[in-house]
Amino acid sequence: MSHKPLSGRRVIEMGTMIAAPFATHILSQLGAEVIKVEPPTGDTTRALVRGGPSGTFIAYNHGKKSLAIDLTTNDGQLVFHKLVKTADVVIHNLSPSATKKLGITPEDLAKDNPDLIYCHVRGYSMGPMHEGLATNPVAEAATGVMDDHRIDGRPSRLGPSYHDQFAGAYAVIRVLATLMNPEPTAEDKYIEIGLYETGLHIASRDLAGVQLKTQLLGRPEKEAGGEFAMPGYGAYQTQDGRWIYLLILTDAHWRKLSQGLAMPEADDKELAGLRERKKQRDRVEAAVRKAIGSLTFDTAVAKLQHAGIGFTEVLPLERVLEAPQARHPGKLRTLEFGGLKFDVPEFPGDGLVEPGLAPPHLGEHTLEILAQLGFDGGACSELVQGRAVAVPENKDHVWAPRK
Repeated sequence: MSHKPLSGRRVIEMGTMIAAPFATHILSQLGAEVIKVEPPTGDTTRALVRGGPSGTFIAYNHGKKSLAIDLTTNDGQLVFHKLVKTADVVIHNLSPSATKKLGITPEDLAKDNPDLIYCHVRGYSMGPMHEGLATNPVAEAATGVMDDHRIDGRPSRLGPSYHDQFAGAYAVIRVLATLMNPEPTAEDKYIEIGLYETGLHIASRDLAGVQLKTQLLGRPEKEAGGEFAMPGYGAYQTQDGRWIYLLILTDAHWRKLSQGLAMPEADDKELAGLRERKKQRDRVEAAVRKAIGSLTFDTAVAKLQHAGIGFTEVLPLERVLEAPQARHPGKLRTLEFGGLKFDVPEFPGDGLVEPGLAPPHLGEHTLEILAQLGFDGGACSELVQGRAVAVPENKDHVWAPRK
């Protein structure tokens, strides 16, 4: 078993939904011990699918330990602050008001542990909206993404919660940088990651691009995305109803495509250059749609491979993990949870899948952690009976059966 870079580090997570749990998921994959501190009702994602955990919970919470504490009780506060003294990092994405109400501000926790790295993933970092709330789609709406993604003309959120996940990844980068700092100041150890600011950073290319076009053209104009800027770069449907995404970026790519599929446009010298193909975008797009649409998927694949064209099939989710590349050793972790089996993609880069914990049941590690903190059997019983902490309930199922 390899030595993970964060082995021996303890991270406390008070997270819900995606941003903070995604950050601690990465830290866990890098070897940190992650203690997921949950209220007695559990992380919201524990009860989103038939009363049971969603895919979010399964994908981003395996390998963690669950400690269920009621932080609104005095005894729950006592347990939590004892735990903070043993930690290297705290990461949470609770609202600013809840943070103050529960007494878990950076100033509160610095009293327990002055060496603690405190990371708050929140709606907005410093500025006029600092105390405001923002979610993934709010960040999309406020930073230009949603205006550029319309369904039937209506600005719409993207499918995956990319801004939450980017914010979690940015949190990890900041935490690692602070851990590497030999003499971090109090300011260094307090990290705020705003979803809004995350959205700004993600959109920086497009924000710079619209400024460029405004100054060059005298009017705001978006720089087109790749598939719109490059005719022939995009998804095209085959005769048998499957979709192929073509990577046609250069004149050489176009030449290989048009010749490899025996397109009539292959001999048209007017289309040999990208600038001319852009001017005749509709014609080029129609030609590529016709060429791909006249072939079955298998025939199209054979011709594209022979021509040396970059492409891939557009896969529905249920088929993604069937791909040989996805099944290659080191890519997937097999988990059993609630009587069901899951293949969950590993954090990329390592190439190894080492044995680890399944997603924890709510409060599964409560008694184990209390014992580590010095509570004896009698004290643990009192805490459970007083409902300051919670242990797993005896249930025969996790998800409600189909009616």
